[in-house]
Amino acid sequence: MEEDGLTQVYITSTGWHLPGPAVSNDRVEDVLGAVNGKPSGLRAQIQKSNGILQRHYGIDERQQSTISNAGMAVEAGKQCMDRAFRPLHQVGMLAVASTQGDHPAPGLASFVQAGLGMAEVEILSAQSICSSSMMALKAAWLSLRCEEHEAAWVIATEMPSRLLKKQRYEAATESTFATKTIDFNTEFLRWMLSDGAGALLLETAPRPKGVSLRIDWMKGWSHAHALPTCMSVGDSGKTDEERTWQDYDTYAEAERDGALLLRQDVRLLDHIVRLGVDGYVRLVQDGLNVPSEVDHFLCHYSSHHFRPKILEMLDAAGVGIPDEKWWTNLYTRGNTGAASLFIMLDEFIRTQAPKVGDRILCFVPESGRFNTTYMHLTVVDHE
Repeated sequence: MEEDGLTQVYITSTGWHLPGPAVSNDRVEDVLGAVNGKPSGLRAQIQKSNGILQRHYGIDERQQSTISNAGMAVEAGKQCMDRAFRPLHQVGMLAVASTQGDHPAPGLASFVQAGLGMAEVEILSAQSICSSSMMALKAAWLSLRCEEHEAAWVIATEMPSRLLKKQRYEAATESTFATKTIDFNTEFLRWMLSDGAGALLLETAPRPKGVSLRIDWMKGWSHAHALPTCMSVGDSGKTDEERTWQDYDTYAEAERDGALLLRQDVRLLDHIVRLGVDGYVRLVQDGLNVPSEVDHFLCHYSSHHFRPKILEMLDAAGVGIPDEKWWTNLYTRGNTGAASLFIMLDEFIRTQAPKVGDRILCFVPESGRFNTTYMHLTVVDHE
């Protein structure tokens, strides 16, 4: 099936991997560890705001890794392929997304390819926090649209737990934590992020049995030119310094100065809601999206705190999507960053039984330097 001379592309199989058993809120600090042996005074407040009830980690209670980031991607990919009707050797492209791989170099896709045992395949590694998954997906989608390949694997995986374990914070000296306590921006993400991987198989024809998701369009806008960095790792967090972790004389010095800690400037977070809604309105104005025709809205929001704000702003703009059309598994699977939408799609398809003809709008923002991405899907039957 072609439109405007380009081949249609379908999501024909999905898979996920969530490491270890689910961890309830009261056990999160047991896994990540209490910094300097002192329980956090912010944990309960942040957990209450984000609404997450349980999550998964690829580290144990000794803060030792039980799996790698690439390993999670491989497991998600295997599950996706087990549910597919196409053999592995017929997949021509592998696109892998993550905020940070296991190694600074080479790219994460190389390790995932090796773990999956794929030969003679085109690879792509995408890095850009949450929306890196959509960047990888769009690259694979366009490759199939142009008939470079008949099938592509897109896998998103995140393992922030290794950056959040207590030893990272304890290694920082008093130059970072003057009173040996962690500032809010530095501690915030400890109680927000968790581990997991999701995988999608893209093909140029629907699966022969069951439903597939046709990718109708994808759009994205970066706002890095307009706002400062909100979420990052690799600098000391001191506003009067511009050096990164690679500019220190030794990696140990960078760690002592807190340059390897994951931070988020929470004062800037509300911008992502406004920018996301602005982009959504732009899609409506351009005629790409018709709110009344959306049957399901899968929105990757990092915290329940943002959900009512998004609803309110959409309604105020006259382009709202009723609350009952929203679907998320944030509260039971956790905020897995770039992997969140793929994990969401997998569970949505398996548990919600979308009907042929249903329209699904997906929205993935990221607060690194404020990037907003959107995708429209239609549920189709086999031809």
